[in-house]
Amino acid sequence: MRVDFSPLYRSTVGFDRLFSLMDNLGAAEASQPSYPPYNIERTGDDAYRITMAVAGFGEGELSIEVKENALSVKGEKVQQEASGEFLYRGIAARSFERRFQLADHMIVQGARLENGLLHIELVREIPETLKSRRIPITQAASRGTIEASPASPSIESTPTVAAA
Repeated sequence: MRVDFSPLYRSTVGFDRLFSLMDNLGAAEASQPSYPPYNIERTGDDAYRITMAVAGFGEGELSIEVKENALSVKGEKVQQEASGEFLYRGIAARSFERRFQLADHMIVQGARLENGLLHIELVREIPETLKSRRIPITQAASRGTIEASPASPSIESTPTVAAA
């Protein structure tokens, strides 16, 4: 399904990247291969994990790279000489590249390979300058008292005596 975002372009500024991502979302999913299978899970308020099934790949055959809010996972399988004749080969040994678009302020904390699964840990770290903060409200100075500053001339009042 294709959504037309052109009416939103007239009343928004700076959201063009978001709209182009949404435009390309459907097309990218259709053209992206399904190998290797993966899961994306939320592990906390701002923590996520991508788990990819990469059976048969060693640590040296996998690479993870982050560039401009895009996470790229590559697997390059080195062809080994077969010692025997395969009657059926069902274990995939092909190279792959899988890309994930990351939101702003997403940081890859680390990755580990365990039992044929590649776990990539991500966290959203919003800078302090972008976080909301509470502004304290202070009491206003009362208007009843006026204090003269030393630089301002003082007005002295002298009592006047009425003559009788």
